[in-house]
Amino acid sequence: MRDIALIASVAGICAYALIHPWVGIMGWTLLSIMNLHRYGWQSSNLPLAAAIAIATLLGVLFTKDRRSGIIAPASIALIIFMGWMCLTLPFSFDIVGSYDMWKRVMKIDFMILVAIAVLHSRQHITSLIWVLVLSLGFYGFKGGIFTVVQGGAFRVWGPEGSFIEGNNELALAMILTIPLMRFLQIQSRNVAGRIGMMMLMILTAAAALGTQSRGALLAIVAMALMMWWRNQNKVLIGGLMIIVGLGLVAVMPSTWDDRMATITQYETDGSAMGRINAWWMAWNLAKDRLLGGGFDIYTPSIFGSYAPNPTDIHAAHSIYFQVLGEHGFVGLLLFLLIWVLVWRSAAFLRKQGAADPQVSWARDLGSMCQVSLVGYLVGGAFLSLAYFDLPYNLLVLMVVTERLVREHARGPAVSDVRHTELLRRPLQQLQ
Repeated sequence: MRDIALIASVAGICAYALIHPWVGIMGWTLLSIMNLHRYGWQSSNLPLAAAIAIATLLGVLFTKDRRSGIIAPASIALIIFMGWMCLTLPFSFDIVGSYDMWKRVMKIDFMILVAIAVLHSRQHITSLIWVLVLSLGFYGFKGGIFTVVQGGAFRVWGPEGSFIEGNNELALAMILTIPLMRFLQIQSRNVAGRIGMMMLMILTAAAALGTQSRGALLAIVAMALMMWWRNQNKVLIGGLMIIVGLGLVAVMPSTWDDRMATITQYETDGSAMGRINAWWMAWNLAKDRLLGGGFDIYTPSIFGSYAPNPTDIHAAHSIYFQVLGEHGFVGLLLFLLIWVLVWRSAAFLRKQGAADPQVSWARDLGSMCQVSLVGYLVGGAFLSLAYFDLPYNLLVLMVVTERLVREHARGPAVSDVRHTELLRRPLQQLQ
């Protein structure tokens, strides 16, 4: 029954994407972030995301829906990074082993560029935020309840076969959506909606703690500090954060406390030392090979050549060392450049939104995306999520919103009257 419902929903999205491609972007994002098809029996093996992508591209080619360019500093950096990964592939240690991940990453990044071209209004931006929030809020909601009911005795895991299958990866993904939930809460004028979003934020934080991920704990602390620092009412917000934080920690068992304590005692923790061994492997490999080793470098032979401990084989467990080992120092610089430029776009939105009340919502979005980015850059230091869709969707939000705000600042043309009305319209009328 689940398969039938999912396939029918995807068919409907495909049909609508042929007419309005932006709907296809929402469907693609839902499947790629939430991995809903992983919960089906037969549908998990069907190319549902590919079907939506094809329908979306056909809609882009044959409909008259407005299409914008993809030229922006952050998107240009992404294109160059994609080109660099294409260059490193033929020089991989294992081309066959690297090809599947390369193909997966190219599909994700290509659809990110399509999203930048297709989305062009505040309605689209708001819809994408809702898709991201609901996709990972689903795991936050059920994982948070599970954590509270079970007293944190069992870990929360993600859907099998996805980027967020592991407890660490799911934790960071959920945490990155909390600032987006906060944005929706700020924009809402409905009391019930604000309370509901607050409860979802708390449950998502509980679910993240329930994964028992140490990297996620560091990420959520960094994000909380940044949100507190930027809030005008620091005493009230700080007090609420402390109360909620202590309440969530009180639910967790003593084993959780012991695991989190190893953050400061990494020398005695085998998992932490294994990660450091993998980081040294990536560093030594990048020094030896300009193009890195490709996507498939976590093997006994490569660790034997580059790792201090050749028998302790681990994944990178760091977005930085993951990209460094796989694509060299040039790849790492391009990867970091992407996020620097996304941060700058968010800073522009904060500045422009503060100066123009008509786009104050863009200021809030830029601020919350910066908070998410802090969580990604801090938590990502300990997790292998360099290619996961969600951070690149933050790029989409910033590029499209900056383009929209700049168009507003230049003043509307006659043909853009409806577009400007969407920019100014209250959020509730867009939902």
